[in-house]
Formats: sequence, structure tokens, C-alpha cells
Amino acid sequence: MNTPILQLENLTIGYVNQRPHKVVHAGINLSLKNGELTCLLGTNGAGKSTLLKTLSGFQMGVEGKVFLEGEEIHFISKKKLARKLSVVLTDSIAAGNLTVYEVVSFGRYVYSDFFGRLSAKDDEMIRYALDCVGIAHFAQRNISELSDGERQKVMIAKAIAQETPLILLDEPTAFLDLPSRVEIMILLRKLSAENGKTILLSTHDLDLALQLADKIWLMAKNREIVSGAPEDLALSGMFNSFFDKESLTFDLNTGTFLLNSQSERKIQLYVEGVTRIWLEKALIRKGYQVSDEAELKIIHEKGGYRIDCREKKEPFATIESLLNHLETI
Repeated sequence: MNTPILQLENLTIGYVNQRPHKVVHAGINLSLKNGELTCLLGTNGAGKSTLLKTLSGFQMGVEGKVFLEGEEIHFISKKKLARKLSVVLTDSIAAGNLTVYEVVSFGRYVYSDFFGRLSAKDDEMIRYALDCVGIAHFAQRNISELSDGERQKVMIAKAIAQETPLILLDEPTAFLDLPSRVEIMILLRKLSAENGKTILLSTHDLDLALQLADKIWLMAKNREIVSGAPEDLALSGMFNSFFDKESLTFDLNTGTFLLNSQSERKIQLYVEGVTRIWLEKALIRKGYQVSDEAELKIIHEKGGYRIDCREKKEPFATIESLLNHLETI
């Protein structure tokens, strides 16, 4: 039987140094299985960072318990905990003039001797971690010379060098450009799938989470956290339930959020497949509402886009030219 590596039992998170205690979220009962990539999704202020800090032992829970490999986390010594759990935060890296190798080597100090000396095995593990994230060629570079995406890879390499079965990350793709976000998420997927790491990360990248996560935790204020495979959550309507607003809805067909148009300008589409998806996006952006009851119609044919069958004009070759013509009607 696959025993969970992390188990939350009736956990209440918040701030115990306030009187009365400030509760952020209560009654959390969740678990993480070995070798799974889990994405924590939720609205701002839902308590994602507070939850991660509590799970990592950085702060006490208000009530309930957190078990790491069967032991209650606050009874595990700091040294032992550092061999079981590594954490990657979004805080800027104040590493001064340290090299990439030196920063990654911090992950090995929990294994060093009394004087903090690193062994040949430690050096091997550091170089393995650098190679894992694809930055071995940066080993002697000053960390201040790297891009944000490269620095994030350094911190993930440090977590790998720490050689823990569980890695927690708080929005590791925040402030990164799209290619860097994709690269980091694929790297984390590889670490769980090929290296057997159990990974929990908070993120706002729903599209990447849907494609890469084994499991998703959905979190919102005053609601029970929902856990499940991304496909099950989508089909059950949970994404709509947690994130839908009057102007936004989760589209089950595309797995993305779409803008809702409340415009009285309605238009009917005789367009199929992926072309329809992109044309609909463009029309909604321009303030149209796509409706099967509209009198104005757009037909897609081999030569392009035609407005109504009665139009004598040549078909519009592009969506842009079609939109420009619609503005004149």
C-alpha cells in the first residue's frame, strides 16, 4: 500500500502569535503520494503561502497535525527535517558575490561534518543537481549575472542537492516569462516522473497545471480544499465553481478561461474546429456575443470568411480583415 509521504489531519492554518488566533483556513484533510506532482491553485488571499509555510514547518498550525513520513512535523529535529523536506520560495536571492556552485552547495550542508566541510560525494551530488536542471555550464558564474529564470533553476538545483524526497515550492514561476515558466514546470514534472520526487507547488498557471500535474488542490476562502486529478476536476465543474466570475468562465472544450461577453451585438458562426475557437475569441474581444439566434452570420469557407450568404464581396482572407469590415456595419 502506498503510504502518503505527507498527511494533513484536520489542519487549521493561520497565525498563532495573535490573540485570538487568526484563522486562514480550517479543517484541511489532504495527503501527498510518493512521486506525484501536485499543483496548489487558488485565488489571491486564499492562504496558499500560509499553507506551504505550515507544511514546511516554518510556522505552527492553529490546530490539527501534519505528518511527514509518519512523524508529526513539529517533533522532527531541524537536521532530520532538512533531510526529508526542501523548500523553494519566490523571495529574491540575496547571494552577494557567490557563484552558482556555492549557492547549490548550501543544500549539502545538512550532510557536512562538524566544520561544514563537503566531501567528494557532496561535490558529486552538487554537480548532479546542476546537470539535472541544465545549468552545469553556469557553475562558476556569479549568481547576480543570471536571469530570473536561471536563478530559479539554481534554487531548484539547491533543493535537488539537498536530496530530500519532498520538495515544496511557493509560486516558482512567478515573475518569469512564458518560455521560462514552461521550462520550470517541465523540469518539475521530470523530477517527479523520472526521479521519484514528491513535489507540491503553488501556481497561477492553470493551463500548465492542467497539462503537467498528477493532482490539483483547489483552494478558496471559506471553502473546503478540493483535491483530485485535473481531468476529474474539470469534468466535475470544479474549476467553474472555484474561479468563474460574471466576466469569465472555464471552457471545458479548450481547458482555458474565456471572457464572457454581455454585449447586445450578437453574431452566429458557421465555423468549425480550431478556427471557430480563435474566431470566437476575436469576436468576444471586439464586444460581440456569439449566439445561435443571431441574424448576422459568419460563414467559413475555402476562400476565407464571408458575412451572410447574400454577400457579394470576396471572402475575407484573415480574421483581422473580417473584424475591420464588421466595424463598418
